Amino acid sequence: MKSAAAVAAFKRRHPARPALVALTGTDIFQDGRTADVLRETLRVSDRIVALQSHMASAVPAEFRHKVRVVFQSFVPPHPLPEVNPDKFEVCVLGHLRAVKDPFLAAKAVRSLPAESRIKIVHVGGALEPEFADQARQEQAANRRYEWLGELPRAEAVRALARCRLLVMSSRAEGGPSAVSEAVACGVPVLSTPTSGVVGLLGDDYPGYFPVGECGALKVLLRRGETDPAFVAALRAGCDAVRPLLTPDAERRAWADVLAEVLPGGSGKNSPF
Repeated sequence: MKSAAAVAAFKRRHPARPALVALTGTDIFQDGRTADVLRETLRVSDRIVALQSHMASAVPAEFRHKVRVVFQSFVPPHPLPEVNPDKFEVCVLGHLRAVKDPFLAAKAVRSLPAESRIKIVHVGGALEPEFADQARQEQAANRRYEWLGELPRAEAVRALARCRLLVMSSRAEGGPSAVSEAVACGVPVLSTPTSGVVGLLGDDYPGYFPVGECGALKVLLRRGETDPAFVAALRAGCDAVRPLLTPDAERRAWADVLAEVLPGGSGKNSPF
């Protein structure tokens, strides 16, 4: 946990002052070398801020009473870029890492029928050289796959907003910002049911497919292209959570957390 030393130092200097710790996905998936550090940080914290509702289950039971959920807000670009009506572009947004299973979507579209217009647009840098090589090889061999590499965030979001769907194929996710960005941009999501995504979209969201299941993803992609009722159900699921991802909602959530730990709560001592 990157902030562990800072939290410990703050509590040593100011033991009576509240310390709020925000958990990220990296914090949740701890190994044996860092789990003790995380536990100590959670122990001395006064509130633990989770980015999605399932994060609390990853916190040791003795500290769960401190957990408060604050969804990360996102303001979409205005105006939103237009979707090309002659294409059915599907975005994969994220760095090329093993935990992301980054080429699952590319594999899923290799054998689509000729009449399908689906094309995977992959945005994200390769953190390991072999992934860059694999992306180039996939792009050369698969006409339905395009790797754009790492883009500035604004350009990456615009690339996402031009697509019909977002695919999240991760084997594990703690609090994926790409899902919040897709929801804010009105782009429905197909995803593995990782804790980070289910904590945002809910258990009943209809766009989940099993981890690593290329065939299941292929079926959902094809349904997304050909079944308007399925797309409407995906949109409805995303629309239901969009109000939670606005800046006003995030400010209110933070004000509620601060009201619990600061004298005067959300009044003069709160920046909100």
